[in-house]
Amino acid sequence: MPRPLEGLRVLDLSRLLPGPFATLLLADLGATIIKVEDPKGGDYARWYPPLGGRMAALFAALNRNKRGVALDLKHPDGPAILKRLIPQVDVLIESFRPGVMDRLGVGYEALRALNPGLVYCAITGFGQTGPLAQRAGHDLGYLALAGLLGTTGTGDQVVQPGFQAADLAGGALYGVVGILAALFARQRTGEGQLVDASMTDGVAGLGIMMHARQHLEGAPIGPGADTLAGSQLCYRVYRCADGRHLAVGALEPKFWQALCVALGIPELKHDGLISGTRKGAVEAQITALFASQPRDHWVQALAQSDVCTEPVLSLDEVRESPQATARGWFGTHRHPGEGAEFLHQYPNPGLLPEAPPPPVAPAPLLGEHTRAVLAELGCAAEEIDGWLSRGAVRQA
Repeated sequence: MPRPLEGLRVLDLSRLLPGPFATLLLADLGATIIKVEDPKGGDYARWYPPLGGRMAALFAALNRNKRGVALDLKHPDGPAILKRLIPQVDVLIESFRPGVMDRLGVGYEALRALNPGLVYCAITGFGQTGPLAQRAGHDLGYLALAGLLGTTGTGDQVVQPGFQAADLAGGALYGVVGILAALFARQRTGEGQLVDASMTDGVAGLGIMMHARQHLEGAPIGPGADTLAGSQLCYRVYRCADGRHLAVGALEPKFWQALCVALGIPELKHDGLISGTRKGAVEAQITALFASQPRDHWVQALAQSDVCTEPVLSLDEVRESPQATARGWFGTHRHPGEGAEFLHQYPNPGLLPEAPPPPVAPAPLLGEHTRAVLAELGCAAEEIDGWLSRGAVRQA
């Protein structure tokens, strides 16, 4: 069975994290990704430390299995070169502020006129419309405006998440969902469409449970105040004697009751969702119990009990875990142009188990495939030579 998106051709003009992660997913599903970068330095992620040789580990991880073209869209020849490629591709992804591509003469309407079936995905912080459309931003700000940051933490202390939820879920994943939906619609109509992937819109949607609760109850939900944010004893993270942590997700009564029996505190089996004056004493007892032994003691002690507890793993522990090994989450490859070994990760390797696993080709050097890709997409050798001599494109 071929991979499901084989034959799909994607131009990726995006930078940093959300767009490249989206095209990494599409590449793993079989799409051909042509990464288009500015010849003067390329994607900023190339230089984000640490570096392996001259290439950042982040860039190598995000951009494997992509072909690299260096094209200067601000050069007088740049927009015309991009337009030459558009009839030969299915999808274009960009992450500029709204209006940038239009000012260059290569916005959605201009490119749609050249290829009515083009699916054009714009990944931005706030979307193509609205009062914040032109505002600069980053993941932390999107989480803040979406309301999710304000529910993360404890008491009156908001805590910053350790990963980029808005970039990855709000931008990349929703962007891929929109692209796949637009491609499915194109099968029926022959027409492509604009995918407006707003990172703030997308991550706001992840708060559906808390919004529904707060709207009905009326009371504000502050840091850690929701049941699934740590307000209840049965669903929170506990510190252990060695400074490591155990995640307790014994939300349903049967799991909490089994946990209390396994811990030797059966008298607390009805207190998982406790409230009122007694909660403080019960909380102190359970917290002290978990703090009395190292994390792995509790992992072993609870291993045979069906109680929904898991160790909070460090990143290196994740890579060595039996689950990661069995499911094939990680691998390494050596980059021939950099002389470094890079880690690669399959974001969801078991998603389509009947499809063959994706190959691993190293991330491209800046402009590594410029001449080959332009030729494959119909540009003549003398045209390419002229563009190279004038600095509109670059070959590594």
